Amino acid sequence: MQKGILAMLSLLMVVAATATTPALEKLLTELSSQAPEEFTAERGREVWYRQHGQRSCTSCHTDSPHSSGRHQRTGKVIGPMAPSVDPKRLTDLRKMNKWLLRNCKWTFGRECTVQERGDVLVWLREQ
Repeated sequence: MQKGILAMLSLLMVVAATATTPALEKLLTELSSQAPEEFTAERGREVWYRQHGQRSCTSCHTDSPHSSGRHQRTGKVIGPMAPSVDPKRLTDLRKMNKWLLRNCKWTFGRECTVQERGDVLVWLREQ
């Protein structure tokens, strides 16, 4: 009985960790029509940890998307990016577009490519 309950809880945690939202799926569908390749979490993880000079996504968001971060310049607290920790993450299409644009420009000095945006969103979705 106990093993069955533990197995069920484990399965629910896996499903919750890869849960998606209508806004995220809409954005991924839009981006995938413009992307040269299918999005992968592996490449998304690489984008998250990629260094550009003194910056990477981890500079503000920390090494773990499960933890709160702090903006390097303003000191503003940034909540966890993982939807498994904050169910409100990746639920607002406008916010996702806004922050991907701002953060890519600030971190990489340019807009992220469609491929990079889709890959990092897929990786975050799995966190």
